[in-house]
Amino acid sequence: MSDFSSFVCPAPLGAGDRILLGHGSGGTLSAELIRNLFLPLFRNPTLERLEDQAVLPVGGVRLAFTTDSFVVKPLFFRGGDIGSLAVHGTVNDLAMGGAMPLALSAAFIVEEGLPLETLGRIAESMAQAARAAGVEIVTGDTKVVEKGKGDGLFINTTGIGIVREGVSLSASAARPGDAVLVSGCLGDHGIAILAEREGLEFECPVASDSAALHTLVAAMLDASSEIRALRDPTRGGLSSTLNEIAGQSRVGIAIEDRAIPIREAVRGACELLGLDPLYVANEGKLVAIVAPEAAERVLAAMRSHPLGAGAARIGEVRQAYPGLVTLRTSLGTTRVVDMLSGDQLPRIC
Repeated sequence: MSDFSSFVCPAPLGAGDRILLGHGSGGTLSAELIRNLFLPLFRNPTLERLEDQAVLPVGGVRLAFTTDSFVVKPLFFRGGDIGSLAVHGTVNDLAMGGAMPLALSAAFIVEEGLPLETLGRIAESMAQAARAAGVEIVTGDTKVVEKGKGDGLFINTTGIGIVREGVSLSASAARPGDAVLVSGCLGDHGIAILAEREGLEFECPVASDSAALHTLVAAMLDASSEIRALRDPTRGGLSSTLNEIAGQSRVGIAIEDRAIPIREAVRGACELLGLDPLYVANEGKLVAIVAPEAAERVLAAMRSHPLGAGAARIGEVRQAYPGLVTLRTSLGTTRVVDMLSGDQLPRIC
């Protein structure tokens, strides 16, 4: 492998004094916004962990608490819509902390002129997704903004859940030798959104992978207590997720191109459109960092679950090159997989 110890990636153009779309990408600009603006103002030990959820001790139990906002365009797409996506995304943020979801809130910011039938379809989809996930929507809010000010509908959700005893997952817990696992094919959601938005047609249509992953996580935790970290690679895709783990754990992560499961339709669409599938968003997949002695056991548990049937081992955590993610290509070369600097595809979640 080449020596990446002095590698410096050209920085993207600075944002100046204005917010850019890239600040919502889950990549470099998002990280800078959090680190430079929000963390100094809101600093506390729980927030500084920078996990997908806060885990708080309450009355002798550990309560997982998360919030998320959904601004997807279009509102409906193959495999889901903004309503089911809001439920799945919030449940998954809880699940990545090892929590079983208990309840959700739902706040709707509605643009004047949105058809009531559209809002009703989305609310019904949200209710069905919540029932399927075994959670209730117990509180909420509705606001209406002037026509032209809200792009149809935005949804904000908050979720609470209980973290099972003995489970402590963190992006800062990866250790050299750990295995990197993914639960299935990557990039489906982002390409499904793009196809719907741009009117693209594929020989094999691509549907969003949007799904609630808490039962898959429960099966994995039943199989082993040696899971270090779980993340769902949404905005910024696999690349941003692995870079966050590498940075927070101060380790290197090496992955193999040939081992990463990607559907041919997704790979072909990315090649056609000049996108890198490693940066494309997912809404029903997870990344797991697992102790080496437990990797095969956890992988078997994943493959025995309907949402993990395509699970694969794609790499390992290494001591060398802390903070960097490297990819061994199909040509036998190695390249650095950096965080997304801008926004490949905005408004996908």
